[in-house]
Amino acid sequence: MNEKFEHLIERAEQLIARIESILPQPLQAPSDWNAAIAWRYRRRSSGHGTLEPVRHVAEMPLDALKEIDVQKEKIERNTRQFVEGKPANNVLLTGARGTGKSSLIRACLQAYAPQGLRLIEVDKADLTDLPDIVDVVANRPEKFIVFSDDLSFDEGEPGYKALKSILDGSVAASTPNVLIYATSNRRHLLPEYMKDNLSYTHTDDGEVHPGEVIEEKISLSERFGLWVSFYPFSQSEYLAIVAQWLSSFGVDATAIEAARPDALVWALERGSRSGRVAYQFARDYAGRA
Repeated sequence: MNEKFEHLIERAEQLIARIESILPQPLQAPSDWNAAIAWRYRRRSSGHGTLEPVRHVAEMPLDALKEIDVQKEKIERNTRQFVEGKPANNVLLTGARGTGKSSLIRACLQAYAPQGLRLIEVDKADLTDLPDIVDVVANRPEKFIVFSDDLSFDEGEPGYKALKSILDGSVAASTPNVLIYATSNRRHLLPEYMKDNLSYTHTDDGEVHPGEVIEEKISLSERFGLWVSFYPFSQSEYLAIVAQWLSSFGVDATAIEAARPDALVWALERGSRSGRVAYQFARDYAGRA
């Protein structure tokens, strides 16, 4: 009888252990924060969230980014203030695709990592876990940029409300060692429809007031303290970026000048004169040369 009881207890303990293993667990801090300067938050199918080190961060010197000097100055200044413990803003980088938004953030990470800057990349689908991530790093001496790339939301997505709360609006005080940097091709992060314009109201003196639908859609982007806009490159700017990348791949000045017509055809075929297209052309041309 005792053996049967002990066996039953053992089976029950095994069952409890299996159940606990699949239940959501509190986010655990990495055992070694010095393992990397960049981390990626991942939520497993079991519901467990983990911070995984990014062992090989793509190198991107600030000097390698051309034709975005105004944007670079704003982002670098804000990041430097943050690292130095001075007041700094959450940042929303918006505009044309392939113009260097995410590359600029990586470049700032590389420049200020020796001073304690770290980055945590969070996918849009995992933004509901932002409070847990902030709690884990709140007492660390490093400065953390929580980075979400290519951010936009559809109607009703849960991450939208979570991000609004973290940016400004939660009863909890903001954490001085955490900032949110996000990139997006969409200025207001939510889809805008023609029917939304019907909610505008007009006063007798002709003044226009946005309705609740419009107010809701712009409220998230307004909570970012710093907006930085990126614009499509002109032909001359595109060719300057091509020349920069070709030079970085060791192509001499004569070959760079000769590559200009090919670079323009490359951009025409892709329907874009972006920095990304310039980089892709330079890799192809340098590889063939």
